[in-house]
Amino acid sequence: MLLAFGVSVLHAQTSDLVSRTALRVCADPANYPMSTQAEEGWENKLAKLIASKLDLPVEYTWFPQATGFVRQTLRAKKCDVIMAYAQGHELVQNTNHYFTSAYALIVPATSELAEVSALSDPRLQGLRIGVIAGSPPATHMARNGLIGKAKGYNLFVDRRIESPAIDMLDDLKAGDIDAAILWGPLGGPLVKSDYPEMTVTPLVQETLPPRLFYRITMGVRLGEKVWQRKLNSLIRRNQAEINAILTEAGVPLVSDLGDAVLEIKE
Repeated sequence: MLLAFGVSVLHAQTSDLVSRTALRVCADPANYPMSTQAEEGWENKLAKLIASKLDLPVEYTWFPQATGFVRQTLRAKKCDVIMAYAQGHELVQNTNHYFTSAYALIVPATSELAEVSALSDPRLQGLRIGVIAGSPPATHMARNGLIGKAKGYNLFVDRRIESPAIDMLDDLKAGDIDAAILWGPLGGPLVKSDYPEMTVTPLVQETLPPRLFYRITMGVRLGEKVWQRKLNSLIRRNQAEINAILTEAGVPLVSDLGDAVLEIKE
């Protein structure tokens, strides 16, 4: 009896941490094309979908997605879910993943580099390739002798002031670099909306560590199993609509093992 009472209280406490009047989302206000304060990103569209299934409005807590993001938002109980979070990170409790994506090589569509699908391709030798400094692709570039002429872009920035991904693609358009490597859910939508003269190739042929693909979940507070299960159910029942949002945005989708590109019709 005591055990049952304790479990009941625990569930009540866990549930009470999550708002019942709104889907409270933790988000970066200037992480276009993923999330924006004007609600133009694909994460914003995903939030609207989930909120509609819960019959709730969306409310945002805005904070730059850099050091301290989880601590200042989710853990501070100012919001209840991060719409896109890599599986396995200890700062949050992950829902089931709702897509898998990978870093991608971005080049001019009319260039011979448009046929390149691996960083070991000799056609990349001697070229100036843009990469986010400290990101996993940089290790693969070094392994393949591509880092010497690489142009690095900052990883941790306040995107209200600086946008490394857009800077990189602008440099590629201007010819200051020959190719760019970006996280697919960031680079893919940017190319689709603003750089149609470029092509995006997910790097699914890199087999050595570090891995270049990640399963993406929603992130909730540690211990909130009731909320996690509710979101898992929503993901499972609405996966087709989620896929449609991602595909329409231009997010490249790959297999769960990161070894093949998925073709999902819009």
